[in-house]
Amino acid sequence: MLRLRTDTPPQWIEVVLSNFDAFLIDHAACERKASATALKLVAHYSDRTMLVRELIPFAQEELEHYAQVMRIILDRGLTSQPDEKDPYVGALMKRIKRGPEQYFLDRLLVLGIVEARGCERFGLVAEALAPGPIKDFYADITRSEARHHGLFVRLAREYFDASEVQVRLDELLDDEAAIVGGLPFRPAVH
Repeated sequence: MLRLRTDTPPQWIEVVLSNFDAFLIDHAACERKASATALKLVAHYSDRTMLVRELIPFAQEELEHYAQVMRIILDRGLTSQPDEKDPYVGALMKRIKRGPEQYFLDRLLVLGIVEARGCERFGLVAEALAPGPIKDFYADITRSEARHHGLFVRLAREYFDASEVQVRLDELLDDEAAIVGGLPFRPAVH
């Protein structure tokens, strides 16, 4: 299990609950982007058998999550919105080093960290919602995201030395904590 360096402050859930419709729309976009990103990695690293075997089911599961969130959105009479840049993901992506192997390692680790933060925040949403189908959905998503962030760290350890992975993961987790601490709260996953 990947351990984040900092917890999401309680004010975040207050912002989310004050505009839950906007949160749902952002959540749908995150699930769609996660599926697309996994498929891009599969296409780019098609010679890495374990990655291909693991990320295709991941992409399918994220696409199913997208469909589930879209059903909630449509049932509420909402529509999805054009994508907005995610300042959290953008800041993490800037930490990715260049060079084919370093880029590959960093990409896997950043994706794992994004999934870990999503897991933590979906858990907060599940805890905060009143009993019902949406609360149950977020409890299920939380369990799924817990598997996902572990997947990316396992893949990194498959292709790189475990000590190299840990050193870089520690650096990126420190960066992620600083990023989270510097961003304003908004009704979004990140």
